[in-house]
Amino acid sequence: MRPSDDLAQKMGEELGGGQILFRPLPPRQRATSACGLSAIKPYPDHTLMPSAARRQSNNASCRHLVLILGDQLDENSAALADFDRDQDVVFMAEVPEESTHVWSSKPRTAYFFAAMRQFAATLQARGMRVEYWLIGTHGCASLVDAVADAMRGMRPRKLLMVESGDWRVAQALEKFAKKQEIDFAVREDTHFLISRLDFAEWAAGYKQLRMEYFYRMMRKRHQVMMNGEEPLGGRWNYDTENRGAFDKKGPQNVPPPPRFAADPITRDALADVELHFGTHPGSLTHFNWPVTRAQALLALKAFIDERLGNYGAFQDAMWTGQPFLYHSLISAALNVKLLNPREVIAAAIQALKQGKAPIEAVEGFVRQVLGWREFMRGVYWLDMPGMREANHFKHQRALPKWYWTGDTGMNCMHHTIRQTLDHGFAHHIQRLMVTGIWGLLAETRPQEMEDWYLAVYIDAIDWVELPNVAGMALYANGGRFTSKPYIASGQYIKRMSNYCTGCRFKPEKRIGDDACPFTTLYWNFLDKHEATLVKNPRTSLMAKNIGRLDGDERQAIRSKAAEILDKLDTL
Repeated sequence: MRPSDDLAQKMGEELGGGQILFRPLPPRQRATSACGLSAIKPYPDHTLMPSAARRQSNNASCRHLVLILGDQLDENSAALADFDRDQDVVFMAEVPEESTHVWSSKPRTAYFFAAMRQFAATLQARGMRVEYWLIGTHGCASLVDAVADAMRGMRPRKLLMVESGDWRVAQALEKFAKKQEIDFAVREDTHFLISRLDFAEWAAGYKQLRMEYFYRMMRKRHQVMMNGEEPLGGRWNYDTENRGAFDKKGPQNVPPPPRFAADPITRDALADVELHFGTHPGSLTHFNWPVTRAQALLALKAFIDERLGNYGAFQDAMWTGQPFLYHSLISAALNVKLLNPREVIAAAIQALKQGKAPIEAVEGFVRQVLGWREFMRGVYWLDMPGMREANHFKHQRALPKWYWTGDTGMNCMHHTIRQTLDHGFAHHIQRLMVTGIWGLLAETRPQEMEDWYLAVYIDAIDWVELPNVAGMALYANGGRFTSKPYIASGQYIKRMSNYCTGCRFKPEKRIGDDACPFTTLYWNFLDKHEATLVKNPRTSLMAKNIGRLDGDERQAIRSKAAEILDKLDTL
């Protein structure tokens, strides 16, 4: 099934000047190139020559070698804006390092490989020359190695790309280009709604960075949900209406996500992941993610039509056996740029206008896309590389081994981690208030937690993953853009889920054999940091609660916490 062009056109009309972001593709044709290379047939029929043979067969140079990374699958990319089919070549490569610098899960690697291959096929169908190197068909370990080999073979006059979403990758490419004295052009990524420069200029006006101020500025700047200078409905933020939990019956009649049948391209990608990364964590049994532009639009439409109406009320809720609930399931497609944030926002606003979703649901969703997503990217590039090394509390404990298996007696952690490994997905509260705050309460070294998050989620790209984990979940940067550490006891998890039902730990107990580790470590955190927390208006009440306990009870909490922290791998 292929969505009509009218769908994206209508979505785009609300924001972005009605730009058509989805268009019919021209008939497949063989690409021609001035590079003197043998033409590659459109995937999946093409074969790749070994690197040495490719270099030997090349007798001419091309104009631009356009490097496209796995999170840059945007047909409207600035890197392709002046692409000349007769002189330019798109270069894409699957390299081991991008799946091994962190222990990338099978779902994550499979998502990138499948989406990249589908995108390459789309460009080839448009008549573009695409040099695509499949995993296992070349000897290049890293992206820089692959680019260097391609440059030697094709001898372009310029290497061209849009801004990377990963500081590590950007630094490696810049260092390579400088050392080799390559003409290397990096263009602004116009997928985003604010440039890195404009964000830095905005941030310079504030002593403390807060997303709420940024979000309001972006609403005004793009005239999203506005009546002149005032917010639609008279309020900027409906967050207080978006914290609902399910009753004892749990969620009822939750619409299932759309199914995406794997075509030969996707099946080959999954098979290659099993072949080359078979020992990596996670499973591909349940792989069902949109890996093409058409599938991404279907996923967006399904969310808008079937789940957005209940998204706001239950966006923080959790329930066993319900990994997706009312969430959009488009974050990966958005982050690799199969979807444009303008059309996503426009679709949500159109649902509000048509009465398909209440304002609190639409505003909550728009806040995530227009506000939080853009804010995270801005902060990332503003604070790197220091953000990566930040460790405000000087925590040094190792990540528990069961983060890679889910084999723990804590029911909430077991279900959240197993879901993550099976699907490559967990929603924002599971990431923040379950696996995230555990890392903070258990005094885990931030870099180990950050690596885990980057490894296991299909939507994880460094610019969005790192600030969320370092800044929000772990408070590793000392409150650079958050007003408090996000901590909670097992009682919060009990209130927002059914995870505690049947768990051998009791969320209301902080000491004793059946004390909930979350609860014990929550009180231990308050005990350790009471002096700091009491000075913060947003945490002073929590600090006062620990102050009410007598010395014996506080010592009992410390002793129980020490016992838990000494046996983290066996909980």
